[in-house]
Amino acid sequence: MGLMEGLLLENARIFDGRGGALSASSNVLVRDGRIEKISTAPIPVESGAKTTVIDCGGHVLMPGLIDAHWHSMFATMPAAVAVTADVGYLNLVAGRSAERTLLRGFTSVRDLGGPVFGLKRAIDEGLIMGPRIYPSGAFISQTGGHGDFRLLNELPRNASGPLSYTERVGAAAIADSPDEVRLRAREQLMQGASQLKLMAGGGASSEYDPLDATQYTEPELRAAVEAAENWGTYVAVHAYTSKAIQQAIAAGVKCIDHGQLADEPAAKLMKERDVWWSLQPFLDDEDAIPMPDEARRAKQLQIIEGTDRAYQLAKKHGVRLAFGTDVLFTPRLTERQGAQLAKLARWFTPAQALKMATGDNAALLALSGPRNPYPGKLGVIEEGALADLLVLDGDPLKDLTLFEDPDTHLLVIMKDGRLFKNRLTSGGTG
Repeated sequence: MGLMEGLLLENARIFDGRGGALSASSNVLVRDGRIEKISTAPIPVESGAKTTVIDCGGHVLMPGLIDAHWHSMFATMPAAVAVTADVGYLNLVAGRSAERTLLRGFTSVRDLGGPVFGLKRAIDEGLIMGPRIYPSGAFISQTGGHGDFRLLNELPRNASGPLSYTERVGAAAIADSPDEVRLRAREQLMQGASQLKLMAGGGASSEYDPLDATQYTEPELRAAVEAAENWGTYVAVHAYTSKAIQQAIAAGVKCIDHGQLADEPAAKLMKERDVWWSLQPFLDDEDAIPMPDEARRAKQLQIIEGTDRAYQLAKKHGVRLAFGTDVLFTPRLTERQGAQLAKLARWFTPAQALKMATGDNAALLALSGPRNPYPGKLGVIEEGALADLLVLDGDPLKDLTLFEDPDTHLLVIMKDGRLFKNRLTSGGTG
């Protein structure tokens, strides 16, 4: 049997996902979906090996980007459509969106809520293009919580009555009491969730819950944590306030998503307990998600006002930070995914921001342990790592705004050793 087909990237300056300066001109051999060899010296191609050679021309080679808070099923359609449309239609729209996500350079996403298992399977089987998906499955929410999308005329729920539409399609799971939370958590794990997502506090886009509402009790959250840990993985929660954050950490949660209203004790607690803080650069700018009414807009503004302080607290206390965008219900904003990354320049050097969106986010993905659907190292360029790679027209360590226009500035996009875009000269040997 002959050698596996390979791909050789020559004359590239490498950002390795760990920060610091670019490497000297280097060559990278990819085979069987992984990085086989990295060398500043020429890499000879073995006789009999079919190898595609790409001359990077001194351009920057870096790991594929990772979005730690993405909603593959809900990013590109209005909320009213997302909670009422046929799930087959939702999948078709999400499939098209997944292709664009990959072509923006995001080769992996941590999906924090939605009926995404079918989409993930189609991508993994090569039926459609898209990023690696780390799925949470349905949002697990208390009655009236941030994941309860029911209309008021659907209340009260009859114990023997039908589930709401969003529950039936796997978008949400309403659970009250530790036993119900445990049941719904196990259902998501049964379907292949790599981590669980619970709503631990109020939100802006939800209609019923105040932003300062603390959702679930510690025993309810702990039931999900126990189910996840027994399955070898962890729980992430949606939480903004210090009270919600502290209760979640007391229950054993390993990742706080959002947290813009955190105070000093909450930030210290995240550091002490080695809890991840998945922050989004929510600002009152052209990328603010449109809100349907003044009440929700007021909640959104309160969150936005806390963004700068949250990043400052995280930096001050050395909390483990992840980068995510949390785009919801807005087609235009999905195309601004890379622009959200560029906004991190307000608080970090480009190298720090890129490390967060590659190597650091990959470390968060790896918290799923044995439930990791893609075993192997992501987010770094090193021998043996999975070959998710980008080549850029420009130096991202000097200018993060390159990611605002991926169609122009991303010359090569590779996932799992496969080329999905190549605008450079390539040839073959062997």
